[in-house]
Amino acid sequence: MIQAPNNIREDNAQKPTKRGWLIAPVIAGSVCFGAILGGGAVAWSASHAELKMDGNREATLHQLDIFADVLARATIDYVVPPKQDKMIEAAINGMLSSLDPHSSFMSSNEYTNMQQSTNGEYGGLGLEVSSEGGAVKVISPMDGSPGERAGMRSGDKIIAIDGVTIIGLPLDQAVEKMRGRPGTTIELTVIRDGEDRKIVRITREIIVLRPVTHRIEGNVGYIRVSTFVNRHTTTELNRAIDDIQRQLGGRLKGVVLDLRNNGGGMLDQAVGVTDVFMDRGEVVSTRGRNPDEVERLYGTAGEKLAGVPLAILINSGTASASEIVAGALQDRGRAVIIGTTTFGKGSVQTIIPLSNGRDGALRLTTARYYTPSGRSIQGAGIDPDIEIAARRVTAADVERQRAEFRGEEDLPNALGNDSGAKRKAPHMPADMPPESWKDTDDYQLQRAIALVNAGLPKTQAAANAVPLPPVTVAAVTTTPKAKAKKAN
Repeated sequence: MIQAPNNIREDNAQKPTKRGWLIAPVIAGSVCFGAILGGGAVAWSASHAELKMDGNREATLHQLDIFADVLARATIDYVVPPKQDKMIEAAINGMLSSLDPHSSFMSSNEYTNMQQSTNGEYGGLGLEVSSEGGAVKVISPMDGSPGERAGMRSGDKIIAIDGVTIIGLPLDQAVEKMRGRPGTTIELTVIRDGEDRKIVRITREIIVLRPVTHRIEGNVGYIRVSTFVNRHTTTELNRAIDDIQRQLGGRLKGVVLDLRNNGGGMLDQAVGVTDVFMDRGEVVSTRGRNPDEVERLYGTAGEKLAGVPLAILINSGTASASEIVAGALQDRGRAVIIGTTTFGKGSVQTIIPLSNGRDGALRLTTARYYTPSGRSIQGAGIDPDIEIAARRVTAADVERQRAEFRGEEDLPNALGNDSGAKRKAPHMPADMPPESWKDTDDYQLQRAIALVNAGLPKTQAAANAVPLPPVTVAAVTTTPKAKAKKAN
């Protein structure tokens, strides 16, 4: 998800409306948002003063008459009295979800929750989710969240909440059910590949989004950026770098920036984080439906850690805003990308408040984004310079992965890649843990640190020649655990 900084676009000449830009999945217990105004077959301005239509006006009005007729028939003749407002909301969501998996309607409560989440605190489970096949799919659990501590993993599919199925339920409604008073317990029915369905009990907490954590590993600085759904991410990154430099001074051999399982966030924060590591130049461009809808975002003069080797860790949970950071620094040759292929979300959503949010808001996919070299990662993801798997993979695992959900391109109605780029098929990784490796040790991070200490080679062959040191690095759980607060 990506949001642009203080983005303002006008719905009409008289009434400007603030709109946020984001790039990411939805967060359980909050709603994330995106960027740019697009169009559809029918689109009203915020004041409803202007109606724009594609194609034949009479045909469009006829279709709207059919909708009104169906609504009236269902209201009058359905076996039990239906709630008309719920039917209309479901129809709106059905229309939007037919466009792509990231467009949707938010109620006024959901819009308020989204605004709260960007301020860095909200009530929920701390799971970044999207929709797949009617179920809610976990993109990644946030570091230190109750969802992570309960054992939720990237790829888990939630099919029921408190024993009630959510198959086919709009994503925003499913997310709303996961919210609740801190201290209360929720039961999720979860399907995990290769395992029987299971019940996961999670106690809701106030989730404080801690976007950046850091530590020292020998003479290497380690920085974990877990989310961009926080307005303070860039500020916290700068503080982390300052602290690392204070501790190591001239002994600093390099930095590992960990973007694994970072599901995205606000565009201005993605640009800000990228800008920290580069001196001027384009960070990302967005291109809308019309040829003239192109916006380029640039870095500013000055660079922290100039000349210091930078490695970026990625995996299949690295999505959206975090892919912009990795893609920009890869294109500009500033960082060596290590890990496995990212999620591949290369679209931008715009949040369009309706009646200043009183009637909710529209989240609409309105643009694609492109790295500085002009490549779209939509569906394809970002491939690492040096491929290193987190776990050992067998030939049987590769065959199973071919039939499993792997990323953005597998979501229903996902946009295609306009350049024709495709995600690499599942294969045996170039580097993976040895058979004796402990799951509690973070193989990718240990390899990244070893590579930095070896001068950070830029090719797979050179990287494979770097031996592992005898000291292991524990798996990353860097963010302090979220603490439950007493509800008022």
